[in-house]
Amino acid sequence: MTGHQPLGLALLCDLQGLILRVLRDDQGLVKPAPGQLFFSLVESASRTKAMNFLVEIKSQGAVLDWEMNLPTVNGIIPLHFAGGLAADSLLITASTSGLVAEQLYSDLLNINNEQTNLLRAAAKEKLDTIRAVPDPIYDEISRLNNELVSMQRELARKNAELERLNALKNQFLGTAAHDLRNPLQGILSYSDFLLEDIGKLDAEQTTFIINIRDQSQYMANLVSDLLDVAAIESGNLHLDLQPVDLVKLLQTNLNRNRLIAAHKNITLELEADPVPMALFDPAKMEQVVDNLITNAIKYSPPRSCAHIRLQILGEEIVLSVQDEGPGIPLAEMDKLFKPFQRTSVKSTGGEKSTGLGLAIVKRIVTGHGGRIWVESQPGLGSMFYVAIPITR
Repeated sequence: MTGHQPLGLALLCDLQGLILRVLRDDQGLVKPAPGQLFFSLVESASRTKAMNFLVEIKSQGAVLDWEMNLPTVNGIIPLHFAGGLAADSLLITASTSGLVAEQLYSDLLNINNEQTNLLRAAAKEKLDTIRAVPDPIYDEISRLNNELVSMQRELARKNAELERLNALKNQFLGTAAHDLRNPLQGILSYSDFLLEDIGKLDAEQTTFIINIRDQSQYMANLVSDLLDVAAIESGNLHLDLQPVDLVKLLQTNLNRNRLIAAHKNITLELEADPVPMALFDPAKMEQVVDNLITNAIKYSPPRSCAHIRLQILGEEIVLSVQDEGPGIPLAEMDKLFKPFQRTSVKSTGGEKSTGLGLAIVKRIVTGHGGRIWVESQPGLGSMFYVAIPITR
């Protein structure tokens, strides 16, 4: 730092905080560069505050006198920041002096700019308030501000620890589920083998084997869902995108699920418009389709119908699955797409749910750039929608 002359920094950023131009940087104060994110300039403990600073600019139009610590060529120093909206960009200034940062910001904006007037009015109000406050109270305000900075630093530290623990949890889930999958598949295979020789078993033994098979299948499904959740939450949702005929995928899935539906005397009806081949992960989309259709079967009463519709609406391919089940209470709608959440709605055939299926479906759909939602009323059934852009 040179003498007592306050140093200045001025940046033009896009609305997400990406630096577009360096307008001023006295003596390489922090060495910002176009293409760098604004909040990455500050000390790690100040990054939450830096992101809040950007949010305040966009919500308030202009803000001033935010103090944040920056690593510089001369060590970590506190700088005072001011900023505001400038057309479709963010203008951010900083200085070792708060008044210099505000003056620099005003000078860089057009004199008739609405945000300049807003900043000047805010600056005048702030200075008038400071002049009217006795020194002991001002000192107390400064002390409280420092405490707030310390709390923000502690919050950032705890957030980092939570992220570490969440990653550890996902690793544990993935390892445990993977180790359980092979023995469960073995139990399923042996129970199926025994059921092939059902003529050699009495009625009680047959019931025991069927229960073993059904419980093992439920556990195997749970293990598969846990593996999916662990992979998705770890950021490892890999999509193998390739051209997919969704009509054919739906028809194949329905042919398989019609056998299950027939046991409950439920009809599956498909109405599919011609849709273009689009890029999807076929295995993941099969998972989405299967979950929605099996849920419709699971929660529909006997002698009812589930309606499946595929169509083009605007620039999206929209799949809808409608059942004639009991519907979902409004107060429980927010549970549907959260992991390990269950509603009070009971399946009509005693089928079990892991509470993970729709959470996984939502992650897959959003991974394809799409969206999922539900419309439901108690007593009138439910309709689930999946909309995915045709081109991405």
